[in-house]
Amino acid sequence: MKVNKIGKLITIIALVLAIAGCSNAKESNPQAGDSKSGGELRVAFNAQPPTMDPLMTTAAATKYAGRHIFESLMTLNSKYQPEPMLAESFEKSEDGKTYTFHLRKGIKFHNGKEMTAEDVVASMDRWKQKSGTAKTLGEISFAAKGNDTVLLQLKAPSAAALTILATQTQFAAVMPKEVIEAAKETGVSEIIGTGPFKFVEWKKDQYIHLTKYNEYKAVNAPADGLAGKKEALVADLYFDIVTNASTRETGLQTGQYDIAAALPHDSYERLKGTSNVKVITETNVALSIYFNKKQGVFTDVKERKAVNAALDADKILMAAFSNKELYKLNYQYMPHDFWVTEAGKQEYNQKDPEKAKRFLQEAGYNGQEIRLATTQDYPYVYNAAVVIKEQLEQVGMKVKLDVSDFASYSTKREDPTKWDMLVVSDLFRATPGELGILQPQNYGWTDDPKIASSLQAINAAASPAEMKKLWDELHGYIWDYLPGVKLANFAFFDATTDKVQGYKPFDGMIFWNTKVLK
Repeated sequence: MKVNKIGKLITIIALVLAIAGCSNAKESNPQAGDSKSGGELRVAFNAQPPTMDPLMTTAAATKYAGRHIFESLMTLNSKYQPEPMLAESFEKSEDGKTYTFHLRKGIKFHNGKEMTAEDVVASMDRWKQKSGTAKTLGEISFAAKGNDTVLLQLKAPSAAALTILATQTQFAAVMPKEVIEAAKETGVSEIIGTGPFKFVEWKKDQYIHLTKYNEYKAVNAPADGLAGKKEALVADLYFDIVTNASTRETGLQTGQYDIAAALPHDSYERLKGTSNVKVITETNVALSIYFNKKQGVFTDVKERKAVNAALDADKILMAAFSNKELYKLNYQYMPHDFWVTEAGKQEYNQKDPEKAKRFLQEAGYNGQEIRLATTQDYPYVYNAAVVIKEQLEQVGMKVKLDVSDFASYSTKREDPTKWDMLVVSDLFRATPGELGILQPQNYGWTDDPKIASSLQAINAAASPAEMKKLWDELHGYIWDYLPGVKLANFAFFDATTDKVQGYKPFDGMIFWNTKVLK
């Protein structure tokens, strides 16, 4: 076939530009990757992760950075349903107690070693020991069958098993067996996974630097939530630690950062109207009140019912977020489609001061001071608390706002002698057993036999239909027992420059399939 002169010229120019781009990237960073990698992406990250080991913390900052490095057998699609990731396929036994996972072949860790079933079993054994979510499956065991097959053995069948394996709370990161075996009590000492980016450097209080992993093997399926195809479209990914929100916003507008994470809600309208900025929202957080049920006035359910009857969620949320685009009134503790239920709906957002006063009288409330702990480090938490205080005082409760910095607030909420009520934001969860508000060990201390047994029954349900029926019953009971009060779902919001393409968060930040036009 003949190629005309114009075609030859275009080809030559394209090759020259590609070589120049590759050369520049490698000069600035020898590990930068090939010519398709597209420079760097700088993210103004709002928090310093306590660790890069996802099993050692429930901190969102660790999860968001770590998901680019580590992968798991199963992951979640955009509907919070489990899909294979490092597993190619799986089968379930007739009795529902055994899952057989066939691993994808040719998957290499960032140190060049090929992943085997032994690596997966070592990783999963550590996950079941360290993760609170894993413990909701009860007694389980993992075993290797050859190099490419892993068996999961359950003591009892569980319709939730695959979702729990895919959950993102202390997610089941697969690492090399030798890294697992060398791990200390504080976590692993080497950050090695199979993801589209590999770890380069973490300078505390400055940045976390990842680089494209050129031997990454993507799933051959459309991207969907955390599932499907993942591709590193930039050579270098920097999570710049910028805890000051104004600095993140200013840096975005000057071009210092390509993406600014978790911006203040009162900046939403301003940034939405800025010509070179795109505002990105994801409604994946619940705003709730937690009651201290270990000691104090809220050990009495009638006191809790008085609060619930008095609240006007509309006013609380407008004060917290200032824009209706950023929140949605919602009483569902599990707002995903599968779990949605009508149970408990009548108890939500009652706005009934007279009913609240009757409950207070029945409880024998006589003016005891109620400590509502909050922090101004998260303005929406503080602003919500101010309105809650006003609404409760209108029905005769004596409420004191106990304001502290976030570090002190975090310490205080673990001590039942220090508070009576909290305003809390919780990321959405994939299964009811992960809900912090229902846990006896979590602040709030929901130590109720019916809730505990119902969660166990949900995890042990033999079918999705049975699991859903049990959740309907429990959800109605939750709104009667009132471990707290669910107020709404809301969005944190990020912003990007108009040069960023493909950024689509799910359950938080995702930077694969994202590029920057420089």
